This record gives sequence, structure tokens and C-alpha cells, in this order.
Amino acid sequence: MLGTPRRFVIYGAGAVGGGLGALLTKAGHEVVLIARGAHLAALRSDGLQVVSQSGTETVPVAAVAGPHEVSLSAHDVVLLAMKSNDTALALNDLAVVAHPETPIVCVQNGVANERAALRRFANVYGVPTVFPAVHLRPGVVEYRSWPIPAILDVGRYPSGVDDTAEFIAAAIESAGCGSVARPDIMRWKYAKLLTNLVNAIDAVATPGPTATDLMRRAQAEGVKVLTGAGIEFASADEEQLRFGELRASTAQVLGAGIGGSSSWQSLARGTGRIESDYLNGEIALIARLNGISAPVNEFVRRLANGFVRDGRAPSSMSEAELRAAVDAELTR
Repeated sequence: MLGTPRRFVIYGAGAVGGGLGALLTKAGHEVVLIARGAHLAALRSDGLQVVSQSGTETVPVAAVAGPHEVSLSAHDVVLLAMKSNDTALALNDLAVVAHPETPIVCVQNGVANERAALRRFANVYGVPTVFPAVHLRPGVVEYRSWPIPAILDVGRYPSGVDDTAEFIAAAIESAGCGSVARPDIMRWKYAKLLTNLVNAIDAVATPGPTATDLMRRAQAEGVKVLTGAGIEFASADEEQLRFGELRASTAQVLGAGIGGSSSWQSLARGTGRIESDYLNGEIALIARLNGISAPVNEFVRRLANGFVRDGRAPSSMSEAELRAAVDAELTR
């Protein structure tokens, strides 16, 4: 990176991006949020309202519609916080105006974003995103864990730690979150991918034994595929040691069928998009590249995408309907 960073530009101001932007702003860092639509209008007119167990406050934030409004330089740090579906378009927009050495930090689920960013930018960083937060209304983000709202470790992609990673980790720590610089960041991102294999099921299904069993099968299959492909991932014991206390303190999302995952929130906001191609679909892709079978995650990927195409409400697939679909597709 060229010189000392002067501000954080957060591209995608939803639950994660907006929530982190508010925390960094309150900690005294210069922050610009890139948002769109009614959310952008609310940020510009009223600031970002943040809700936690300690109360509700409004944080004045700088918000713009795109990177062309920011005057980016290599002294900025760009945090990508949109869903993986939107990463390609964001990188296209950034490549027009950003210095090629600008640090790009993928504060996102999935493992495909870092590689995509590295095609355009020389300095790319990954963050396994453990940030229980909710964004359902324009201008509002709710933290579901408090007083530590998130754990956001950071490392250079594909591996290593440098001064920029240390700077980013220290800034996140100063904002009240947990963060350390890790040289093996992708081990942790693949472990987080396994955790996120339940998101699409959370988004479509009502709670019940079939949904619970399908979650277990999707994650077990994910472990089998990553192991078969020779991809390392942090163990369950490592994850429990690092994230267990935060996950145990996470509050249930009011109205969510099972957990209120980021995929559930996408359906609840009516975005017409879901991230399953980059979560369950990532396992299906790795399986195909390595001659391994992954029928459960492929089924979940297709189920979620069909659910979105049909415009269904979150958690509206009944136990009986899900059971019939599983029986038809996975017991042939």
C-alpha cells in the first residue's frame, strides 16, 4: 500500500457494511459508505440508526451512490460488504476509478470474492465475517451481539500478513470488535463457508426436523468435499475457541424462521436475490472440479434459487413440502 491509510470506503452498507461503518465512525476513523436506493436516501437525510442491547442511537455517516463520487486513492482502504452476487459489478466500477494498488478487503461470505478482486487489484485481503447483524429497513442496522458485535479477523490473500492487515485489524479492534491479523486467512474463510451452508435452508424453510437434518447433511457433505479436494479449513474446535462466546450470545432475529441468516434477510427485504450460488454452489463447484459428488448442496442451491424466482416469503416452505422435495430429489 502506498503510504498511511486515510479512510475506509465501505462498498455495501447493509447489516455488515453499515454496522461496521457506524462502529468505525464512532471510533474516530474517516469512513464513507456506498449505498443505494431508499437506504442511501435515509443515510443522507437522517444518518444511520444503530440498535443494540445498550439502546438506539443515530450515527452521522458520509454516504454516496458509487465509487465515482469518492475520489479514491491508494491511501484508501476499500471494504467490500455486498453479497457475492454483486461483487463483479462492484469491481468493475472500482477498476474505473481506483488505483490498482488500493487495498481491497472482502468482508463477505463465500470464498470466490478474493480471487475475483485479485484479477483487478494487487492488494487483496480476506475477512471471515462473523457479524450477527440485521438490516431490514432503510437507514437501520441492528446488532444481535453485544457488547462485542463482531469478530472480523483479516489476512492477506491468498496468504500472509503485512502492515495493511495489521492496520485494518487494529482499526476494527478500536471499533469494539475482535480482530487479529492471520497469515492463513483462507483456512478460516473455508470454515466459515461450511457454517454458511445452512443459510439457504434457514431462508426458505420453517423450523422442523427435515430442515435440521438437511442442514446437517449439507455441512457434512461440505466437509467431505473440501477434504476430498485437499482444501484446508479451520477445525470446529478452533472455530469454537475463537467464535463460540460471540455465537452463544447472539440474539434471535424477531420473525425469523430459524436463525435470520443473511440469506433470510435478503428474502425478507424482497431483494429478489439470494447468495446460495456462492455458498452451497461453491461446494457443488469444488465437487465438480474434483470428481466428487455433492447432491445435497446442489439440491439446496437449486431450491433456494427457485424459491426466489417464485417470489416466496422467507421461511414459508412447510415441513411437509420440504420433506416431499427432499424425498423426491435426494432419495432416488
